[in-house]
Amino acid sequence: MKQKNGKFGNWMRNSITARMLVVGFLLLVLLIPLQFVKSLIIERASRQEAVIREINEKWGNEVLLSGPIVKIPYKVVSEEKIYNQKNNSYFTKRKELVKYAYFLPDKLTISAQVDTKPLNRSIYESVVYSAAIDVTGNFPKIDFSVGDILDENILWEKATVLLNTSNLKGIKTTPIVNLASETLTMTPQYSNENLNTIQSNYIPNAKELLATSHPFSFNLKINGSESLNFLPIGKETDVTMKSNWHSPSFDGNFLPEDTDKEISKDGFSASWRILQINRQFEQSFFGQLPNLTTSAFGTKLIIPVDEYQKSERTAKYGFMVIGLTLLVFLLIQLVSKIYIHPFQYVMIGLALVMFYTLLISISEHSTFFKAYSIAAVAVLGLVTVYSRAIIKGFKFPMLICASLASLYGFIYVIIQLENYALLVGSIGLFLILSTIMFASRNIDWNNAS
Repeated sequence: MKQKNGKFGNWMRNSITARMLVVGFLLLVLLIPLQFVKSLIIERASRQEAVIREINEKWGNEVLLSGPIVKIPYKVVSEEKIYNQKNNSYFTKRKELVKYAYFLPDKLTISAQVDTKPLNRSIYESVVYSAAIDVTGNFPKIDFSVGDILDENILWEKATVLLNTSNLKGIKTTPIVNLASETLTMTPQYSNENLNTIQSNYIPNAKELLATSHPFSFNLKINGSESLNFLPIGKETDVTMKSNWHSPSFDGNFLPEDTDKEISKDGFSASWRILQINRQFEQSFFGQLPNLTTSAFGTKLIIPVDEYQKSERTAKYGFMVIGLTLLVFLLIQLVSKIYIHPFQYVMIGLALVMFYTLLISISEHSTFFKAYSIAAVAVLGLVTVYSRAIIKGFKFPMLICASLASLYGFIYVIIQLENYALLVGSIGLFLILSTIMFASRNIDWNNAS
């Protein structure tokens, strides 16, 4: 029995195959703590999102705003024949319903000045904004003939102006709409629609006022976060937006004009021009105002890739870093004939896993570059000193240090790239494979002793 144990021990200690199997098994084992690190990154990122969402809800969420819409009620009379069983005859019952007509402006001009600022809670940061919005334009002559509605059925005395918005909480000034010579105060109205409704008091002398084209204007100050969007309800809609935010993302159904778009580290400015022919709805609606939010456009005030996203991308390369580092140790062991115990491989692997926990924790309080540099230097120093104690001498520990430093530098370059990340990563992995193949060309893989 002792002889069999001795043979097995010698085989485990001296066989190339046995050592490769042991290193492969340890690599799979080390994937367990690496997976825990990835879970930690996801947990911290989720916590960040929850805090930012709470900050935004208290300050004001994303803003979607329409221009003013004229709303006029009208009567619809319907007749229904009802059978009377008592006298075996029919009688006609007249039913009068009140419906609403909605008229959109001919011209809509919006100017928005968006001033952003960071809000912090603990170690988390959100970007919010205060927008000063000036809206001008004009309504056409109100014409009910499109809906075949008789003039006597129109309730002109109950005509109002309404605005639709997604964010009532963020409004900081009560909007007052100037309609021709009239001043209309706006108040919120309960609505089950997608957007909140702000509606004016009844328009004085509405029949005479709305019989011709008439201008309108109003100002609005509103707090929001994440994005500012508008609905192109004008027959011609012109929007200009200026901000001190340096990382805008123009989204929605329409992009700004290329000739009027400027983005710099000090902010951005952009202009949109949308015509009625560019979107798929008319200028008047009878009965119900449809959901027009699918035509919205505007700007997202995005935060560039944050530390958790970069840490998560870095951790995806953890298997490669640990695997290649253990492979370097294995090749050194085979070349130098120095025995490295499986426990020592485990310690090296755990040191490499610690890089990611250091990266996450430090990046929460500093920039990603500083966190990456500190974590890399700490792990490089630890692995180099430990390998010096195992292998002796300076030649192989310096080779390990250079290899690991090259790996960390290579990964940092990849995660900074966007368009060329796959290309650079593929070329880098090809070069790494070529180096390993070249370095291992003289090893006698058939040696079983």
